[in-house]
Order: sequence, then C-alpha cells, then structure tokens
Amino acid sequence: MTFDLFSQRLDGQEKLARLRLIRTSNVGPITFKHLINRYGSAMAALEEIPNLASKAGGKKKLVIPSKASVQREIDAVEAFGGVILHIGEDPYPKALAATEDAPPVLFAVGHTHLLEKDSIGIVGARNASSVGMRITADIARDLGAADLVVASGLARGVDTAAHYAAVETGTIACVAGGIDIVYPKENLDLYSAIVERGLVIGEMPLGTRPQARHFPRRNRLISGLSLGVLVVEAAYKSGSLITARLAGEQGREVFAVPGSPMDPRAKGTNSLIQNGAKLTQSAGDIISELADMRRRPLADPAELPLFASAAETTVDTDNIRNVIIDLLSPTPTPIDEIIRHAKSEAGAVLAVLLELELGGVAERHPGNRVSLL
Repeated sequence: MTFDLFSQRLDGQEKLARLRLIRTSNVGPITFKHLINRYGSAMAALEEIPNLASKAGGKKKLVIPSKASVQREIDAVEAFGGVILHIGEDPYPKALAATEDAPPVLFAVGHTHLLEKDSIGIVGARNASSVGMRITADIARDLGAADLVVASGLARGVDTAAHYAAVETGTIACVAGGIDIVYPKENLDLYSAIVERGLVIGEMPLGTRPQARHFPRRNRLISGLSLGVLVVEAAYKSGSLITARLAGEQGREVFAVPGSPMDPRAKGTNSLIQNGAKLTQSAGDIISELADMRRRPLADPAELPLFASAAETTVDTDNIRNVIIDLLSPTPTPIDEIIRHAKSEAGAVLAVLLELELGGVAERHPGNRVSLL
C-alpha cells in the first residue's frame, strides 16, 4: 500500500517520530520519504529500520535518537520562540515541498505567513561591489512593492543588501546552521530585524554552527522556496552558481544581472546568461517573466507522486544484494540503470537499496540516483 506523505494530519507522537526518523543516522530526506511511503508513518518505520539496516551488513551503525532527546530538541525550539514545520502541513512552503529532496522538517522563527506568498531568491558575491549592492537593493525593494517576498542567505554583500531592502515588505533568511546562530556576526542587527518583521528558517538543530558542508543545503532552501533566483554578482565556482544550478534542476527560473567582462565577479553571471539565464536589469524584467507562473502556481505537492515505493516483494533480496552492490560505484548512478542491469523486479531492487542506505553502504542523491559509500 502506498501512503501519501502530504495528506496525513500529524498528531504529537507522529511529529516526534518524524523528527526522530530524520535525525537517525543514514536517513536523509529522500530515504525519509521512501520509509514513510513504505510503512505509512514514522512510528512504524522506526520499528522496522533496525532490521532493514542489519540485512545490509554495513559498518556504519544505525543510531536512532531517543524520544527524550528529541523531545528536548522540541522543547528548546519552543523556548527559543521558534516553530517546527513538518512537510505536508501548513505553513510548510508548498514550493519547497514539491522538490525532490525537500527537508522533512524545518525550523522557523518570525512570521511564517510569509511562506504562503510567492518568493524570489536573490544571491550573489560576499565581496560585492557598491554598484552590485545598489542594484540588488533597488531590485529587492521593487520586488517587495510587487508583493514578492525576497529570500536570501543572510551572508555578507548581496544577501545583506537584498534583506535590508526587503525587510519592510517581506524577506526570508535561509540559514546554514541553527536558526539561533547568527552568521556572520556582523549581521546581528539584520538578523534581529528579520526575526521581528520577516522570517528565519533552517533545517539544522538549534546551536548548530554553519560548516562548509551545510551551505549547499541552505542554497537549496533558497531556490526551493522561490519561483526563481536572481544572481547579481558571482565568480566561477561560487556558492551563488550552485544556487542557480539547483534552481534550474528544481524547475525554477534563473535570472542574472550582467557585468563587466573585466570584473571577476561578473564572470559567473555573464556565463549564466550565455547558458540561458534571463538577462536582468530591473525588477520589471523578473516580474514580467514570472507573471504566468504567479497565475499558474507550482504543482501542489499533494498531487505529486512519491518516489517508487520500496514495497514488500516476493523476490529473496538476499540473492540479489551482492549483485546490486557490484553494480554500484562511488559515482552516483541512475536507479533505473541499476534495476535494468540487476535483471530483477523493481520492488526488490528498491528494497535492497533501502537496506543499503540504512546500513550505511549506499547513499541516495537527487535525480533518482544512488552511489556506494
């Protein structure tokens, strides 16, 4: 039986179980969805996953946090003045929920009603030029006047300019660490203003200090929340270009402000334009491009099919486990290819892959791909 992740109303026990499940080692957002789809609830999944993980024989032990430790986390969020948003329940943002690896749980402090409005992400260089920050502020202010919420990452430079310009009309700061950690410290006043009049969201536990590996996850929040992403200044191989790439993969529009070929901070944005991003000189360029999307909202996640379920199967998975492990490599491989080469029914292959993920042998990636750890 397939269960709809988005249609269930969650009681307190299931909410606690879902937080325990996503805090379990070897369980990421995609694996989380598979488990809910297979077992119907996080409470049922938590009962079953130790047995699934043991079948894989992995060296990475499955660790499930206790109810008490997760309840302490919930209590700490409430004491801080924040709220926990579960995917599928309002006010979890529907645009983000419609993405493949949407975080099952978000933490927020501020005005969550902003998640119900259309958003545009604005990102760019931390060492932005004064011209770049002025353009950013002008565009962000005009987008706010057009009833668009501005989402950004609370970083120096372009992010800071975007947030300040939109704080009166609505801005969302997506953070890489806990929602209680201000990074960089110089943005403490900005953070306070956003908490008072906007919204701060993140997926990491309170007290988590941002590390390099957290920023790509933060970037996918910015792009996933938004109808489109504007890049103002960005060098090659910058985090802003990662956000633009994620936006494209999520089916969002990508906008870029052109710059001088002599400025390294314009090389990334000019390259985006060469590769199909919308050349942007003012907020009007964005507003006109998004007009149709705003009249025709992104798909309701409740109507989206979940990933193929790793359902119970009549095939003895023990007989194909080694075959599947041999087909995997450190390079992410489309699961369709694994199913085809394994010469077994899809349900059996998906069941084995789920066991390998929980055993710490394999890792799931967006784009329906999997790799060997």
